[in-house]
Amino acid sequence: MISLCFDYGHGKSDPGALYKGRKEKDDVLKLGIAVAKEVRQHGINVDETRATDKSMSLSERSSFERKGNYDYFISFHRNAFKPEKANGVETFTFTKQTPKAKSLATRIQKNLVGVGFVDRGVKRANFHVLRETRSPAVLIEVGFIDNTKDNGIFDSKFNEIVKAITKAILDEVGIKYAASSSKPTASSNSKETFYRVMAGSYKERSNAEAQMEKLKRAGFESTIMIYNR
Repeated sequence: MISLCFDYGHGKSDPGALYKGRKEKDDVLKLGIAVAKEVRQHGINVDETRATDKSMSLSERSSFERKGNYDYFISFHRNAFKPEKANGVETFTFTKQTPKAKSLATRIQKNLVGVGFVDRGVKRANFHVLRETRSPAVLIEVGFIDNTKDNGIFDSKFNEIVKAITKAILDEVGIKYAASSSKPTASSNSKETFYRVMAGSYKERSNAEAQMEKLKRAGFESTIMIYNR
């Protein structure tokens, strides 16, 4: 099975880039989780350095990746410069670029440009998460958070962005993309029996989120259901 490590930049007390109340940490968490969901539906394992709003140092992120055996590492970010002075998407690999990292970065960049972002190209950088991880690694800067046009694309074409990144990953590993609506689902008249598993009940939401993160890392879809006794 293909196995990926997704990394969502910043978190908790580190908001990343900010603009008019918008936080990079929130945008990339939302985007990354959506892409992970799509990719998993195609039979690929995805582990996440964080699946909630929590703090993680750069070394914790790279250590997480190094404990696994991944085919690719993908870090999600949004760019920033001077308000309204720069825009577009760019995808990074480590300075000592591997063929696999270059190939994936090129596919992602091309697909995101196709959504409507200005093409800033595939670049090389000595970023920690590109240098200290073992698997072929890419870092995506999905538009500038301090640019109104890029934010408009991010919001209005969010589903297209998710699809663009998902298709790039699937193309790279040789899996055909299947839209969610075309994936097999149980008919309302189906007589098949399904069994739902509950992994626990918690008084504190933080404990529930921690359990959900463990399940996701193990490759299981999970959700939090709220009820009152």
